[in-house]
Amino acid sequence: MKKFILIVMMAFGLAAGARAAEEGFHWDKAPNLTNDLPALQNGARLFVNYCLNCHSAEFMRYNRMRDLGLTEQQIKDNLVFGDAKVGDMMKSAIDPQQAKDWFGANPPDLSLIARSRSGHGGSGADYLYTYLRTFYRDPAKPTGWNNLAFPNVGMPHVLWQLQGERQPEFEQEEEHGQKVEVFKGWKQVSPGTMTTLQYDEAVGDLVGFLTWMSEPAQNSRVRVGVWVLIFLGVFTFFAWRLNAAYWKDIH
Repeated sequence: MKKFILIVMMAFGLAAGARAAEEGFHWDKAPNLTNDLPALQNGARLFVNYCLNCHSAEFMRYNRMRDLGLTEQQIKDNLVFGDAKVGDMMKSAIDPQQAKDWFGANPPDLSLIARSRSGHGGSGADYLYTYLRTFYRDPAKPTGWNNLAFPNVGMPHVLWQLQGERQPEFEQEEEHGQKVEVFKGWKQVSPGTMTTLQYDEAVGDLVGFLTWMSEPAQNSRVRVGVWVLIFLGVFTFFAWRLNAAYWKDIH
């Protein structure tokens, strides 16, 4: 019973911590790229090169990326590594026990991460777009990194060579009679291989792919929905005229 109570308290603590992080930092708006095939293809490339080493996407098969305009041969040559096959699920090769030892927990599956992280601060895409752009050096942390959108995160900044190293800048402001530190911007400590604009675009592509991956049929569903609404509109017009013709001689 005590163990059950402890687990419940930990769960509520994690949820409260997530809410506090959301309330304490504003999420940036992610670009909507779910119809931009070149951006999604680049996002897929970034995902398999930087994310799939630790995170899995076990609800997604490699060959589903044919929907992004890629052939099976292109997928096999550019997005499938090791002995995986094009029809396999996108599983990480990391050992779960080693991952737990290194990061404190096994890295979560990312198949539905863009849908699961939505909150009052914005959509899941907004959260991921903000999260991947707000890492900063923190020697006090085991990984050497911290994050403004997810304080005390266990994940290192895997894209740091692209972005470079930055430090957040704060100013003290008075709020309700107390002085609080308010985030004001970033100071670039060392450059990365990309400019700030290029990095933001790359993260936008990656987040676009994660958003597409969370519901690959979304674009088809929207297109079908438009045609269904058009059909219902036409059907309603004919039903209205038929009804008028049926009752015109009845007083």
